[in-house]
Amino acid sequence: MSTPFSLRIFVADGDPDGLRIVERSNWIGKAAVFPRALLPKVKQREEFGQTGVYLLIGPREDGEGEMLYVGEGDPVRPRLESHYAQKDFWNRAVFFVAGQGQLNKAHVQYLEAQLIQRAKAAKRMPLDNAKNESEPTLSEADLADMRVFLDNLLGILPVIGVHAFEQPPSKAETQGQTMLTCKGKGVVAHGFESTQGFVVKQGSQAVAEMVPSMKQHFPRVCDFRQGLIDNGVLVKEGELYRFTQDYVFSSPSMAADVVFGRSSNGRIEWKDAQGRTLKELQEQEALATGGTAG
Repeated sequence: MSTPFSLRIFVADGDPDGLRIVERSNWIGKAAVFPRALLPKVKQREEFGQTGVYLLIGPREDGEGEMLYVGEGDPVRPRLESHYAQKDFWNRAVFFVAGQGQLNKAHVQYLEAQLIQRAKAAKRMPLDNAKNESEPTLSEADLADMRVFLDNLLGILPVIGVHAFEQPPSKAETQGQTMLTCKGKGVVAHGFESTQGFVVKQGSQAVAEMVPSMKQHFPRVCDFRQGLIDNGVLVKEGELYRFTQDYVFSSPSMAADVVFGRSSNGRIEWKDAQGRTLKELQEQEALATGGTAG
């Protein structure tokens, strides 16, 4: 079970969309979150002069979702200034630092390499990094400290809207979840609802082609599905595609769209072992907890 924690968010200039400093209870680190346009005004703050690991986030060139760049700096300010002048895609940044002397160059190189590896494994957002980063050699004590730092960092990111590193829930975390199935057009897929979104299970099938009307009316869904093929989440197996890993979708409908290759209502398509739709299950749960079904 995950350990509860609290965050303190300081809005440095009074603008909720401006610079925010995020601190986690009982942790030496802190995060700075800011829009690109604000860098010239805030870069003199002490946090920018410290050693840290940073993320640049912005729209993909095709406009379909966001992409990510992971980097490190000792300190972070010169690296962010360089990207401000030379790297076009990003419109917001997040970086993590600690008190003076708490992080060094090797520490943040380790954090950078770990974040790149995790982003590639999750396959939730394309990476702008051109090369693989190798991990530096750390002492046993430093390695233990950085693993704790990384865990705290990864716990903060979803809270501030960065989901690029999240893996699907583990088996232990999914115990008791209702497994759902959607069948049709010669394919069978299995999945369940989670706090991250709708998870389609490894081994599930998807149709070979999207219906022509999807390309006309829902091109973003088609582009998203093609992205899953390009990054290996979906691989061709005979006349169908197969999921090579558990994958988290933003909604059950998006998951069903990808599986069936057509526009779908996921709350109707996904059913439990007794044939009850997700919609029916949710209505029953609402009534059981004192709500009213609409």
